Amino acid sequence: MEDATASRPSGPYVPCPWPFLVSWLIPVTVVVGSLVGALWSTLTVLVVFGILPALDLVMGQDTRNPDERTVEALTERKAFRYITWAWVPLQVALLVFALLRARHSLPAEEWLGLAVSTGVTTGGVGIVVAHELGHRRGAFERFLSEALLVMVGYGHWRIEHVYGHHANVATPQDPATARLGQSFYRFWPQTVGGTFRHAWAIETVRLTRSGSPNAPWRNRVLHLLAIEVALALVILVLLGASAFALFLAQAFVAISLLEAVNYIEHYGLARKVRPDGRYERVTPVHSWNCSERLTNWFLINLQRHSDHHAAPTRRYQALRHFGVSPQLPTGYAGMVLLALAPPIWFRVMDPLVAETRAALPAGLDLPGVDGQEAR
Repeated sequence: MEDATASRPSGPYVPCPWPFLVSWLIPVTVVVGSLVGALWSTLTVLVVFGILPALDLVMGQDTRNPDERTVEALTERKAFRYITWAWVPLQVALLVFALLRARHSLPAEEWLGLAVSTGVTTGGVGIVVAHELGHRRGAFERFLSEALLVMVGYGHWRIEHVYGHHANVATPQDPATARLGQSFYRFWPQTVGGTFRHAWAIETVRLTRSGSPNAPWRNRVLHLLAIEVALALVILVLLGASAFALFLAQAFVAISLLEAVNYIEHYGLARKVRPDGRYERVTPVHSWNCSERLTNWFLINLQRHSDHHAAPTRRYQALRHFGVSPQLPTGYAGMVLLALAPPIWFRVMDPLVAETRAALPAGLDLPGVDGQEAR
């Protein structure tokens, strides 16, 4: 890891909103692949997990940071917000297209290709946009965030992520932090089940503090769950079993892709316990950072995750690259492929975790340094 707290821009740098529109190409690949049919139904998977990782290697990184004197103006620039807002109707249109296509008697391989491609889009881009919007204070953007999450049956995730994950990240209390030596396949049930339980517990505490402990109709987890069930039943009644099954399948793919990203973002990292028994504050060393230029355009700078946890209210266009943060060897698309192959993942990542821990200040009490406790 580098010694500097954050990299310095090589010159005046003002992020431009338009490259972030590249993610809109992904729904196009879903539609084109499905309409052409046959093996083309997997076009989205090829683009996201084949072409994108290769282009990451070619296009390299962009570690420039915006001038802090311009961050306020940059944050207020509406074009960046419109890009995220516009994704909501785009995803609605894509989901309607996929559900209507599923009503036809598609060959099994084309149905599966459509379901996976739709889930890669609603999870790989849709949940990323929902994440960005879910951190905003305005009710409108929070509504858009929950609308995107309801489309994949994961509305409660915003509650747990904002109020649970950000407080507990890099501790054993966080279901979305993968332990050193833990495979993705062991991590998946931990984070999916833990996210729901934690969201429910957060709502229970909120209702108790507001003086309404016995008012389940005010529970936001129940609200979102009811909307998700109603949406699924409407699809079943109006569009039939094939469309209903596709809706469930794309949701499973989207959730799994989200949790694969969670797995990547904090794998093996831990916050130390202070003498008073509390965990140290979250800093940029508690998240893996990645500044691959192209994937950050696709994921609206999600890979600058170290800064996101250090400053959760920063909008995506203002996030910074931190040289002090542990650095992933490639972009998220390539890292997801590694995560699906645990022996290769451990071979690549465990030495990086050891290197990261060795570079931290002396005296940190970090569990599992041998990398065996969770395998």
